[in-house]
Amino acid sequence: MGLDNVRENIRRAYESGRESVRQARAEARAGEEEVGDPVPAARPIVVASTSVAHRDDLDVPRGLRVAAAWAWRVLLLVLAGAAVLWVIARVQLVVVPVIIALLLAALLSPLVGILRQARLNRSFATAIVMVMGIAAVAGVLTLVISQFVQGAPDLSAKAADGVQRIEDSLKTGPLHLSDAQLQGLFQDLRNLITNNRETLTSGALSTATTLGHVITGLFLVLFSTFFFLRDGRKISRFLIGLLPEPVRDRMLGAVDVSWTTLVSYVRATVLVAFIDAVGIGLALAICRVPFAFPLAALVFLGAFIPIVGATVSGVVAVLVALVGRGPAVALIILAAVIGVQQLEGHVLQPLIMGRAVAIHPLAVILAIATGIVLAGIIGALVAVPIVAVLNTGIRHLAQVRRAEESGEPPPGPPEPTGPPMPGPAGLASLSSLPPGA
Repeated sequence: MGLDNVRENIRRAYESGRESVRQARAEARAGEEEVGDPVPAARPIVVASTSVAHRDDLDVPRGLRVAAAWAWRVLLLVLAGAAVLWVIARVQLVVVPVIIALLLAALLSPLVGILRQARLNRSFATAIVMVMGIAAVAGVLTLVISQFVQGAPDLSAKAADGVQRIEDSLKTGPLHLSDAQLQGLFQDLRNLITNNRETLTSGALSTATTLGHVITGLFLVLFSTFFFLRDGRKISRFLIGLLPEPVRDRMLGAVDVSWTTLVSYVRATVLVAFIDAVGIGLALAICRVPFAFPLAALVFLGAFIPIVGATVSGVVAVLVALVGRGPAVALIILAAVIGVQQLEGHVLQPLIMGRAVAIHPLAVILAIATGIVLAGIIGALVAVPIVAVLNTGIRHLAQVRRAEESGEPPPGPPEPTGPPMPGPAGLASLSSLPPGA
């Protein structure tokens, strides 16, 4: 009995002490509320984990953990990009013609749209545009080749005279080279050619294979361009229909604005290239430089590679003027080339291309350099339009996401620029289509 009484007294004393502590805390809280002191923020509840890995992660600084998380994700993206580039490299004989066909379709699609408005059949309108394009290219190539055949002997003789003048200037000029030194220099050039004869021969032997690839790629470009012009929008809707339903409308808008950007880029590039070719070609014709038309055609083609192409074609025109007409005419042509390029860079491109396809010059240079490393001249040709299309599509997706987060209506797709797609016009939304529709 005595032990029970002692236990009961201890319990009562413990409860009395807890009750006094509770009252003291309640009075303290009431006093803080009356004074108006801010209530301290509740500390986050940390759930204890028995995982050894979790406890080890808590010992690592947060900045290092975030950097490691970013690092392995970026590494996965790099590996995925490398895998895509490897696949493209393996099938480049198919990928490159398809990309060129897309560029040609972007250039020719407005013509198909005009013929479709005249109530022509879609296949017939596409065939007319294709025949007109092939005829124009064949006519230009015929003029270029004929001028080369007619003027090559005269230019070759003038080039030989130019080499002789250079040799005389090396003898009598400031260098005062002797005949023995000149012979040694020419012998070094012969040795260089002889040492690389095997490489040159192997390149010549592979010409047949390269020619076969070129012919195959040419036919693939023609067929792809025809079907892109006739069924381009139908093909794009089919591919978007393969995506999950929640993202179809977003991707539809991104594809539409990207296609509009590509059409604008190709139109502007063709117009700028034509103006460059006319300006430099007139200067060449007025100065009676040999191969004026072929050089103008080279300037036109070079303008499709921004910054780099115009510079290279201008240098070629100046060199031909130097050989064919002398230093004075070469300086005039150089001034004409610089003037046309300044007009292109500061007036034509900002005015014609506009803000829709505006890309920073650094991005242009990096894109061209990457394209040259990955695919040579073809890579330099298609690098900038690819960057422009990706830039527009990604920006549109970002705008749609910001609009959804802010509750604003998302930006709608632009008006279609390609030939109209068969079927009803109510295809602005693909969310109701089944996969693959």
